[in-house]
Amino acid sequence: MGAIRPGEVCTAVPERNDAALWFVGRLRTPWQNPRDCPRQGDAVAGPVCRIEIDPRWTEALTGIERKERLLLLYWMDGARRDLVRQSPRNDGATTGTFSLRSPNRPNPVASSVVTLLGREGDVLLVRGLDCVDGTPLIDLKPDYGGRPCPEH
Repeated sequence: MGAIRPGEVCTAVPERNDAALWFVGRLRTPWQNPRDCPRQGDAVAGPVCRIEIDPRWTEALTGIERKERLLLLYWMDGARRDLVRQSPRNDGATTGTFSLRSPNRPNPVASSVVTLLGREGDVLLVRGLDCVDGTPLIDLKPDYGGRPCPEH
């Protein structure tokens, strides 16, 4: 783990895990390190990125072509998990982790709403990502922007 910034505070992390999850794919973006990533993805003008779904989950994509936007949940696998107060501006002033969108958190789950541009087998083409290339995908689902889900 890297050094922390002035004023930041760490805590001891639990010795055991409470749950298990499976990565269902990987996110392919133009960014190789966190410093290069945008702070927020742009679902309209951002670069075209790829969601590569593990072949065992390809059938789960059935019907996804009819969706305009997707909500992605992904695991920020390079993030610190022990910071409880962070200095996002690196000025010594700190804020609690739960009041920030920083990837550094106890469970580094991130979310993005992306625009679905197309599907090529087990690959989805999207705009709106803001993560490092190769980031593991936890789940994806249609995003209805606060409107009621049409399936219910």
